[in-house]
Amino acid sequence: MPVDKKRVHEKQEDEIIDRTAPPGEVIYEAVYAEGEHELERNSLELAFSGLAAGLSMGFSMVTEGILQHHLPNTTWQPLITKLGYSVGFLVVILGRQQLFTKNTLTVILPLLRKKKIDIVFNVARLWVIVLIGNLIGAFVFAWLVGNSNIFSPEIRESFSKIGQMSMQPDFWTIVIRAAVSGWLIALMVWLLPFAESARLWVIIILAYVVGIAQLPHVVAGTVESFYLVSTGALGFWHSIGSYVLPAFIGNVIGGVALVAVGAHAEFFEAEEVSG
Repeated sequence: MPVDKKRVHEKQEDEIIDRTAPPGEVIYEAVYAEGEHELERNSLELAFSGLAAGLSMGFSMVTEGILQHHLPNTTWQPLITKLGYSVGFLVVILGRQQLFTKNTLTVILPLLRKKKIDIVFNVARLWVIVLIGNLIGAFVFAWLVGNSNIFSPEIRESFSKIGQMSMQPDFWTIVIRAAVSGWLIALMVWLLPFAESARLWVIIILAYVVGIAQLPHVVAGTVESFYLVSTGALGFWHSIGSYVLPAFIGNVIGGVALVAVGAHAEFFEAEEVSG
């Protein structure tokens, strides 16, 4: 039976295309399109989605605390317990909820590309609404866990230890570490559009690195800090000034300066070459 070489060649080309990683410009356009979509969403929708994300991120602390309680207190314990840190990120990202650090990349790309004042205000609108929603959700979750019998006193003690650990670094140390955290979370967003079946592992691995390296995250870490507030171990404004503010600054620096600008520069160079 004769072989249709042309057809075989076409199949091989299709397979090559399927197995080839997409170029940076394609990833850029995918993230850019997502950013434009987010900027078009109405404020009420953003607020409820941000609130849901803040509540969901509480499961990072809860899962980590439960694992910590049930595992022996050894040097290798964090290698296992920090896997729990990924749970909140999995729920939020796979559930397409509004997480502030996710938007330090996506909505900045349309701003850098179009450079219009109305987009500046729209980005500010989205950031403020999502961040406030995230923080309110984090506070509500922490208060419920800290002032109820949902979890045993022993497990709640693990939550306190996690919160105390997050509050140990000074202001500028949190800023610097949070910049790295913001970078990693933004890179996660950059990788996800074409991760396909590996999406789950991209989220787990990068969130695990953030957790095991003790890199502050303005929402996940705020749940831990607010838990101490809910139990009376920490003042509210102390939590805001010593953790939430520096984590916010660092996450923005990491997400915007280190990733969004770099990604935009890569695309700009590609446009110049093609032009």
